[in-house]
Amino acid sequence: MATKYRFGDSSIPHFITFAVVNWIDVFSRECYKEIIVESLKFRITEKGLNLHGWVIMSKHTHLIATAKEGFELVNIIRDLKKYTSKMIITSIETNMQESRKNWMIWMFKRAGAKNSNNKVYQFWQQDNHPIELSTNKMIDQRLNYLHENPVTAGLVTEAQYYKYSSAVDYYEERGGLVPIMFI
Repeated sequence: MATKYRFGDSSIPHFITFAVVNWIDVFSRECYKEIIVESLKFRITEKGLNLHGWVIMSKHTHLIATAKEGFELVNIIRDLKKYTSKMIITSIETNMQESRKNWMIWMFKRAGAKNSNNKVYQFWQQDNHPIELSTNKMIDQRLNYLHENPVTAGLVTEAQYYKYSSAVDYYEERGGLVPIMFI
C-alpha cells in the first residue's frame, strides 16, 4: 500500500505512530508494554536512536525521534517493530494468564496471511505514519498531543501520572522509564 508519509532527514525530529493490526488493545497489559520500553532503551544505547518523546497507548505507540549521525531513523524503527512484534507474540503465546491468547494469535495469523511481507504473523500495521517536524511549533504541538493522549483516553487525570510516557520527564523534570533527549 502506497502512502504519502515517508521518513525524511534522520537528523530532523519525526513524529512517528505505529499501531497494532486491527487496533487490538494488546498494551492493556503491562508485560507487553515493558517489551517496548526495553527495546527503546536498547535502540538508544546501541542502535543510534535519539528519543525526544514517547507514549505507549493500549493499541498504538507515538514517538518523537531523530537518529544519531551515521544511523537512519527508518532502519531503527523498522528493526524496533520487527523485534518487538516477535517478542510480544512469543510473550502472548507463553503467557498462561492471557485470557485472549487464542483470539489474538488468530488475528495476527489472519493479518499475516493477507500480507506477503510476512512469514506467519503480522503484529504491527505496515505503515509508520512518520511526520517530519520542521518547526518548534510543530514539535510543541506533537509533544503536547502524545503526552495528553492518556489524559484524553481517561487513563490518568494528569499526563505526568502515566507511567508509559515521557510526560514525567517534561512536566516534573525527573527521569521516566526511558531516557530521553530534550528537544
